[in-house]
Amino acid sequence: MSEPMSAIDQGVTAGSLQQRFREVRSFSERLVAHLAPEDLMVQSMPDASPAKWHLAHTTWFFETFLLSEFLPGYAPYDPEFRTVFNSYYKRLGKHPVRGTRGMFSRPTLDRVLAYRSHVNAAMDQLLASGVPENAEELVVLGLNHEQQHQELIVTDLKHAFWSQPLRPSFVEQSPSTERASGALQWTSFRGGEVEIGHTGSGFAFDNELPRHAFLLRPYHLANRLTTNREYLEFMHDGGYEKPELWLSDGWDAVQQNGWDAPFYWEQEGLGWQVFTASGTRPVALDEPVCHVSFYEADAFARWAGARLPLEGEWEQAAESLATKGNFAESGAFHPSPAPNSNGELAQMFGDLWEWTASPYLGYPGFVPAAGLVGEYNGKFMCNQFVLRGGSCATPQSHIRASYRNFFPPHARWQFMGIRLAADAR
Repeated sequence: MSEPMSAIDQGVTAGSLQQRFREVRSFSERLVAHLAPEDLMVQSMPDASPAKWHLAHTTWFFETFLLSEFLPGYAPYDPEFRTVFNSYYKRLGKHPVRGTRGMFSRPTLDRVLAYRSHVNAAMDQLLASGVPENAEELVVLGLNHEQQHQELIVTDLKHAFWSQPLRPSFVEQSPSTERASGALQWTSFRGGEVEIGHTGSGFAFDNELPRHAFLLRPYHLANRLTTNREYLEFMHDGGYEKPELWLSDGWDAVQQNGWDAPFYWEQEGLGWQVFTASGTRPVALDEPVCHVSFYEADAFARWAGARLPLEGEWEQAAESLATKGNFAESGAFHPSPAPNSNGELAQMFGDLWEWTASPYLGYPGFVPAAGLVGEYNGKFMCNQFVLRGGSCATPQSHIRASYRNFFPPHARWQFMGIRLAADAR
């Protein structure tokens, strides 16, 4: 895990799909190869899933949507897996309640890995023989689906390890904290009528479509993510004790959950410690503040005399930038201090998902994909907010400027951070 992991190209060219399939699938197994079977069975909260389940469910996707439909004579590894590893596809029938996945001691990890090998071999056969265009689209969707679960493997295991008395490390590689973040600067944008959404080149989820006009007022965007140093100033100023800074539902969450710091922070004497993928250590002041909810991000922005960006503002700013940054391939699974960018936008991709002020809704003219895969995104367009940019647990080839992640406003266990925005005066 301490060695860099190779990235997968976003584009799929003729003859490359089979190789990309092999690389994405092997990446999932490399994430957990150093762990014990017991580690992969833990479900530390209902919102998380055991790593063993992630490995099986992503395999289920290829068996259910590709092999059963497009490979003549394909024999399922175990017909019961069609129900056991169904996540939420209602039209496929029953599925286990999400919060019970940690109870599945059977099938064993050995059988799950054998299931992956069985499906991989059949997929190799299917891809080698050539697939119709509609099947190729499903393969690419399945690979992007697996990359989403690769990020969840990391974040769910981090929560599982934090939940244990021994607080074990997920990785040995310690992130670098030597770099100092420069002073926050503002980048200005004229706004106006812009277009956002996927351009039509390469893969996109249905929630990134259709591309459409978006009217923006002139605005400023912070050149980097908010740091732990800046967030500590908010905390020391009583930020968690001032209801006027919080949305009503957010203030209720603070009171009910006893929030007084970001998730994974614990006070040690006069200072703060933070649990990371490589263990517990002192909070590094120049690192981006991480594991904050939408409510906390919004309250901090209000305290700072700013606001959170609209997703249209974020996308306009990011659209011309290269998707470079601190991604899962680094193997550290922790955000890094901002590089010296001379005032230019930095950390737009990787490091942390960035909360926006935009609710997760369908774009004008949005139509869910036809068939079963239409249940993938559209059914969740309620009570969620959009995040942009990817994180240190996101595979680099998985992200793009139009990518829309979404979580409920109280969620904190994902790698979530803050970038400030402000209206131009």
